Amino acid sequence: MSGSPVADQVWRAMSSLVLDNKDGWRRAVVDRTGLPFSRIRILCRLSSQPMTVKEVAEAATIDAPAATVAVNDLEARGLVVRKPHPDNRRCKLVSLTEAGRDVIAVLDATDDPAPAALAALDGQDLAALRTILSRVIS
Repeated sequence: MSGSPVADQVWRAMSSLVLDNKDGWRRAVVDRTGLPFSRIRILCRLSSQPMTVKEVAEAATIDAPAATVAVNDLEARGLVVRKPHPDNRRCKLVSLTEAGRDVIAVLDATDDPAPAALAALDGQDLAALRTILSRVIS
């Protein structure tokens, strides 16, 4: 609990809206890339910055052994590469390859329309929602 019952209620509603309406997009990106969605999630996390395998595990909410298996698979597919960490020679940083960035481009190009209930809001409500979300996301 956040300490704010209203914030918790809004969060649950937002989560439900997203989770209940992403299945079509998830199926589409799996079909277009040929990758399991678990691998797509990791590529998405790596698209913003290189990470250690431990950081990948934390970002993808999986355990370290599963992250290692996933990174090994993505590396074998040529989508990520491990390089020495510039600040810690005992660690490796995992980053996207050009092929990995191409997969991210496929994700970005895959249609992900707003659910009907959201699209039905008038322009003023949508603008207000966008403004609020931009303050929360920033």
